[in-house]
Amino acid sequence: MLSTSSDSPTSLWALVDCNNFYASCEKLFRPDLADRPVVVLSNNDGCIVARSAEAKALGIPMGAPEFKLRARLQELGVAVFSSNYALYGDISARVTAILEQCCPLVEPYSIDEAFMRLDAPQRANLPEFCRHVRQRVQRWTGITVSVGVGTTRTLAKVATHVAKKHPIYEGVFSLVRPVEAVDRVLARTPVEDVWGVGRRQARRLWAEGIRTALHMKNADDILLRRMLTITGWRTALELRGVPCLGNDTAPVARKTLMSTRSFARRIHDKAMLAQALSTFAVRAATRLRREGLVASGLSVHIRTARPGQGAANERLYDQTTQCSLPVPTADSQQFINAALDGLERIFVPGFAYAKAGVMLYGLERADAVQGSLLALAEGNDADGDKRRQRLMRSLDDINGRFGRDTVIFGAQGMGQAPWHMRQEHRSPRMTTCWDEIPLVRC
Repeated sequence: MLSTSSDSPTSLWALVDCNNFYASCEKLFRPDLADRPVVVLSNNDGCIVARSAEAKALGIPMGAPEFKLRARLQELGVAVFSSNYALYGDISARVTAILEQCCPLVEPYSIDEAFMRLDAPQRANLPEFCRHVRQRVQRWTGITVSVGVGTTRTLAKVATHVAKKHPIYEGVFSLVRPVEAVDRVLARTPVEDVWGVGRRQARRLWAEGIRTALHMKNADDILLRRMLTITGWRTALELRGVPCLGNDTAPVARKTLMSTRSFARRIHDKAMLAQALSTFAVRAATRLRREGLVASGLSVHIRTARPGQGAANERLYDQTTQCSLPVPTADSQQFINAALDGLERIFVPGFAYAKAGVMLYGLERADAVQGSLLALAEGNDADGDKRRQRLMRSLDDINGRFGRDTVIFGAQGMGQAPWHMRQEHRSPRMTTCWDEIPLVRC
């Protein structure tokens, strides 16, 4: 299944993908669910966003609204869970920590996927290394992963897809093999399964007779650049074994960062909207600091239900405003103040608000911000900025260690509120919340 040919490149890529991740997390502390179908719902218990292998075998569709399938789910004995992001995030961090012990360079790609660059030490016995990674993650976390190896990240993605789809490979598959053997795998891979090819792009490719990964690999470069821009052309190069996603072609840094949410129930009170926007501003700021960025502005958005989504007599309102900041910052308090100022401008009483959010814009690296004379003129001295930065670091450290919202700002409100997500089926946050830690009695 795996090979280590002598002409392999100086480095290989392995993609570690957690199988049915959300559903697998829900089964970790529930042995009674080992062979039972499980589905996980989206925010506010809307649609099905994750399914266990048993649920997939029953033909339960991805993305279907839960209320439409409620009777069928009960009839089939399917366990239904609300999204438990605290649990999923903690298990994901544990898996990543294990991978970092096995390999010096790990690149998390999503909550359930991470790339590992395999250099000479890992390639010395590639089959054994991949099996070791898989077994260690399984033993230490209870999560089953699939491992795919390729000369590029895109080929590693294809290999992982094969490892997950065919039990004969026992969760590990490599495309480090002769070109003819790689082409046979690509010929059986639909083009829509290629990393980076979306539905619209797939339809364009189908119209040109490009239906498999092999067709895309062998397609004309000019045609690919015309249809899919340079990104699609780079994907084809990666299928040919030419790395195009290295450090010199890393994705462009984000320009905006959003934190937004639909409410479990309609909100009429401005104070409740203020709590929600303050919370969204804090969460956006936390992510901003985690990525080493600052923002020069914040926009506030509130709206009622979309046409056709609310009651027939509901009035519609949708408004956004921008708030510029005097100096680029990642300070949660400044974002809260800006969000509340924005709400004052656009709030209109009498509407039933269904969604709100904030967007940070004008992002740049925190270590590259130019000083401002305006800040000095307003009395914002450097020592004060450093104290605020230390405060934000302490806040992040506490919440990172003891769980999100262990320490919050007063503007975020205390306890449950109507704007909080609906999570009627949420499992306990057993690894991050002391009040919900599992109890064992003998």
